[in-house]
Amino acid sequence: MIISMKLGATKEQIESVCKKIEDFGYRVHSIVGEERVVIAAVGKGDVTHCLESIGSHDCVESAVRISAPYKFVSRQYKPDRTQISVGKAVIGADEFVVMAGPCSVETEEQIMACAEAVAAAGGKILRGGAYKPRTSPYDFQGLEEEGLKLLRKAGDAYNLAVITEVMTVTNVNIVAEYSDMLQIGARNVQNFPLLKAVGRVDRPVMLKRGLCATIKELLLSAEYIVAHGNPNVVLCERGIRTFEGETRNVLDIQAVPVLNKMTHLPVILDPAHSSGKRDLIPQIARACVAIGADGMMVETHPNPESAWSDGPQSLTFAGFKKMMDDLKPYIDLWKASRQVPVGVRS
Repeated sequence: MIISMKLGATKEQIESVCKKIEDFGYRVHSIVGEERVVIAAVGKGDVTHCLESIGSHDCVESAVRISAPYKFVSRQYKPDRTQISVGKAVIGADEFVVMAGPCSVETEEQIMACAEAVAAAGGKILRGGAYKPRTSPYDFQGLEEEGLKLLRKAGDAYNLAVITEVMTVTNVNIVAEYSDMLQIGARNVQNFPLLKAVGRVDRPVMLKRGLCATIKELLLSAEYIVAHGNPNVVLCERGIRTFEGETRNVLDIQAVPVLNKMTHLPVILDPAHSSGKRDLIPQIARACVAIGADGMMVETHPNPESAWSDGPQSLTFAGFKKMMDDLKPYIDLWKASRQVPVGVRS
C-alpha cells in the first residue's frame, strides 16, 4: 500500500498513521519529500480494512493498494526518479555516466593505465574485477583482496569512483571497504542471501540482469536489496540469452523505456557483455544514449589481445576515447531530453 499524507501533516500525525498501519500487521517505510510524506506499507495484513481505516484519517490524502509484487522499487511508491551519487557522478540525474575499465585487475601498471585513460576520456567510474566468476574453473579467477587494493589505489590516483563485483556473502564487507559501488553480476541476480547482504551495506549497488531473467524478476531482485535497507540500486541490462549466436548475448534495449515506466531506479546498459565484440560497441553505445539510459558500462584495456579475461570485448584506449568523443553530440541531445517531464518521457 501507498499512503500519501496531506501537506502540513505533523510528525505526531505521521507517527500515529504508521502505528495504525503496523497494528494491521504491516512494515512501514516512509519517504520525506519536499512537500509531503509518503508511506509504503509492506506485509500480508488485511488490505481492505487497513485502507479503509487509514483513508479515514483527516491527515491522509490518499491510500492505495500497489498491485505489483515489487513495492519499494515501483513507480507507484516513488513517482520521481531516484538519483544515486557515486563519487563525483550522479546516476539518474542530468549526466550520462560512463563506467569503464578492464574486465579484471591484473597488475598495478595495467589498472593505473586504465584509470588514466578512463579519466582522460571523461569516464566517471573505474570498473575492474577482483573476484571473477568464470565459466571454466581453469580460467583466471581474480587477484581478490590484492586486486581490490590496486583498484582503490588507481581510482584515488585519478579521482575516479570504483565499482567491482561481489560474489559471496562472506566477501561483501571487504569489497565494500575498498569500493564506492558494489556490482551484483548476472549469475547472482537471484542469489537471495547475497541480495539481502548488500541490502544491509551502505554502498550503492549495480544489479545486472541475469541471462534468462525477466524484467519482473530483475525488479523483484532489486526489491530484495531495497527492502533490506539499501535504496541505492542501479539496474543494468547486459544482454539476455536467446537462440541468436552471432553475438555473445542479445541486448534488450527496449528494457530501458519499459523499466522507466515500471520503476524509479536508474537504468544503465552494458554493450560489452551483450555483444562480446569490440567493433560493435561504439554503435551500440550510441543506441544506449538514444534510448534514454542513465549511463553505460564498457571495458577498456591497454592491450586487449593479452587481457587475462574478456579481451575480444575490450576497447583499446584509442578506441575508448574515440567512442567517448563521438558520443558527445548524442549526449547533448540526451541532456536536452532530460528537461522534458518524466511522465512525458516515459
